[in-house]
Amino acid sequence: MSIKRRTFLQTAGAGLAAGSLPLLGRKARADEFKAGYIYVGPIGDFGWSYQHDQGRLAAEKALGIKSTYVEKVPEGADAERVVRELADTGHGIIFTTSFGFMDATLKVARDYPDVKFEHATGYKRADNVSTYNIRFYEGRYIQGVIAGKMSKSGIVGYIGSIPIPEVIMGMNAFILGMRTINPSAKIKQVFINAWYDPGKEADAAKALLDQGADIMAQHTDSPAPLQVAAERGLKGFGQASDMIKFAPNAQLTSSIDHWDGYYTDRIKAAMDGSWQSQDTWKGLDTGMLKMAEYANMPDDVKKLAMDTEEAIKTGKLTIFKGPINAQDGSPKVKEGEVLDDGAIAGMNWLAEGVEGDLPK
Repeated sequence: MSIKRRTFLQTAGAGLAAGSLPLLGRKARADEFKAGYIYVGPIGDFGWSYQHDQGRLAAEKALGIKSTYVEKVPEGADAERVVRELADTGHGIIFTTSFGFMDATLKVARDYPDVKFEHATGYKRADNVSTYNIRFYEGRYIQGVIAGKMSKSGIVGYIGSIPIPEVIMGMNAFILGMRTINPSAKIKQVFINAWYDPGKEADAAKALLDQGADIMAQHTDSPAPLQVAAERGLKGFGQASDMIKFAPNAQLTSSIDHWDGYYTDRIKAAMDGSWQSQDTWKGLDTGMLKMAEYANMPDDVKKLAMDTEEAIKTGKLTIFKGPINAQDGSPKVKEGEVLDDGAIAGMNWLAEGVEGDLPK
């Protein structure tokens, strides 16, 4: 069920019957359990929020429950109000699906200890708050390998959204993969300070291609950058979902976020009483991250991409293993050293080959 944000905020807290509260102390039947979802963008972004909503629909179908989503919720005061209204209206589990919802989620969770909360891409937990994420950087590394083979200029244009670790680690993984093929490869990057803004994304893509990039990469949510590349007869990568229908002759592959199984499992746990606070960060080996078809590339590049994917899945390839230099050429990760999850999750530096500063 979709609820427009303004209408929801005006009406959801008007009053509750006792039967609408989360059911405690016993297993919940499907017909009496509700799950809530909060999205930072529209479900029509065909990227991040779209894929979360596909997961919502899959869980709804698998479990026979009811669910509610609220789309286009800004990362600010509105987020807390929306989380609180979902908690007020009988949702037994609430998924808040953007990094900027973290503090709002924790604040509301303190007031609703019997509701389960799940925050995507965050790092703060509580007894009734779990965190979950996908190792997006694994897909970025594969994209970098492909770009190393496909780029004639050796320059990739990369559009970042918000300069937080999940975006930075992807950019670094991309250049590491690209430089296994072309040691002098470069990324020209720009951050647009938004997750979804087709106009800004398109303008940024045009600017980067004008600067000599001949392949387009992105950590933003609309197909606009890929479409700009297609208009110029160039190639690029989709984001979060398979975007090939928007640029059938341009998309090389896309990293696909696959939330279906996670949402089904966590809702089921909330219903049967087995839910516990935990942190989940999975990737290609579990299917939470999938790669779209390797297309619009020679067979040898496709084979290299598939071999790289398999090496990551099996653990034969470790992405953040030294030596890795920082942007200024100074050693950042020593020879043979492997960054642990904490160092990756807190990444706030750019690797050698990435041009441009991080926004302050």
